[in-house]
Amino acid sequence: MRSLFHLPQSGWTAYVMAALLFVLPATAGAETFDDALKAYSEKNYKTALDIYQTLAAEGNPRAQNNLANMYDTGTGVDQDLKQAAAWYAKAAEQDHPIAQYNLGNMYDVGQGVAQDFDEAKKWYSRAAESGSPKAQHYLGVMYDRGKGVDKDPEEAAEWYQKAAEQGYDKAQFDLGNMYDVGQGVSKDPLQAAKWFLKAAEQGHAKAQFKLGNMYDNGEGVKKNLKEAARWYKKAADKGLPRAQFNIGNMYDFGQGVEQDHQQAVEWYTKAAEQGHASAQNSLGHMYDRGQGITQDLQQAAHWYAKAADQGHTLAQYNLATMYFHGQGVNQHDAMAMSWYLKAAGQGHTPSMNALGMMFDQGKGVTQNLTAAAQWYTKSAEGGLAQAQYNLATMYELGEGMKQDYVKASEWYQKAAEQGYSQAQISLGTLYHQGKGVAQDLVKAHLWYSLAATQLEEGTQKDRATRNRDNALKHMNPKQIVEAQQMASTWKAKE
Repeated sequence: MRSLFHLPQSGWTAYVMAALLFVLPATAGAETFDDALKAYSEKNYKTALDIYQTLAAEGNPRAQNNLANMYDTGTGVDQDLKQAAAWYAKAAEQDHPIAQYNLGNMYDVGQGVAQDFDEAKKWYSRAAESGSPKAQHYLGVMYDRGKGVDKDPEEAAEWYQKAAEQGYDKAQFDLGNMYDVGQGVSKDPLQAAKWFLKAAEQGHAKAQFKLGNMYDNGEGVKKNLKEAARWYKKAADKGLPRAQFNIGNMYDFGQGVEQDHQQAVEWYTKAAEQGHASAQNSLGHMYDRGQGITQDLQQAAHWYAKAADQGHTLAQYNLATMYFHGQGVNQHDAMAMSWYLKAAGQGHTPSMNALGMMFDQGKGVTQNLTAAAQWYTKSAEGGLAQAQYNLATMYELGEGMKQDYVKASEWYQKAAEQGYSQAQISLGTLYHQGKGVAQDLVKAHLWYSLAATQLEEGTQKDRATRNRDNALKHMNPKQIVEAQQMASTWKAKE
């Protein structure tokens, strides 16, 4: 964005006044220039334009810059970017730093002149050397991105530093980013937080978000969820979708703020409507569960679909599940499988398990136990307890693969250690019967007991209790004490 300084601005007062006054002494001509400034401030643009044109034709660089501004923005005159560039050039050639920055910016973006990064760098450099913080920042951007120059993060950081020390918020933010990731400077979370804070206090939304993130994660500052929420909220109020999602998430789970599902829905909606995929998925979830808003499965599916179309893995899984069960959409196995496949392709283990179940049960596809076992294996290797249990069951029964009690016990063990109750019962049964493992009533009792403790009333709890009591009948007092100690140790660890 180009500088349009007709009157002094906060943070720039000394610099702008110097730039406006360094050419001519306070003569009648200077008063006429002041008259133009006054007319402009009073929105008497025709008078301002007339004065600027007269003074500009006489070679006054301040008038040339301000006249260019009026052509640049179409204020008091038809917008004419070529005229703007021409007048900026006349002022720039007389070493007017604001005009030099503005001309550099026109070459940078290709407005009023053909885009030319060499010319942009030339004029940014001249303005930057004169102390223009905007020019220093944009020169830093060119080195940062390798735009018209060889990429040079160290040089970029130096220019960002110069502009940041003059209070320019965009430079403070970019310098904070460089310290945050260790690019152009040594990684230093403390310095990152310092510069993000300076920019955030000036209302820079992205800096406010980054500062909130640092408080959220305890990086560069002491972890403080209330401070995180405060800065996220400031950025969210400015319309930043990432911040809107994060403050929505904090209201959703009661982190840093009092839990408030209605507030969560409001912020998720703001971010979702701007296309933020995670917010769209979360909003879908709120409609799905009826949290903070009236349950509406069609709306849930609508928002899941928007996020899924952007490649959001969890939304793809959620949408697939709605198609699988016919909730919010017409039941459609092929669509369910399509979305499960997309999510599975991104490494989503629950989707892999769901595909295994579809092949296992012949839902939407011809039953194929071998394919089921393959999907269960992928999911199980990714650590999903339910898939580990399903895979172990196939090994135990010899479905889709050769029967193998040893492998069954290994996969039951993995799922059981994650607290999966059905796997604990099955593993207890293998120890009870000595299949795939040496018979061990103590371990059988342990796994039965753990499952019985955590299961709710029902068939599975009855099964675990019955099996535990059956094993107990064949155990001696020493084994009983050992089993009880093992169960206590396990529960304490959990």
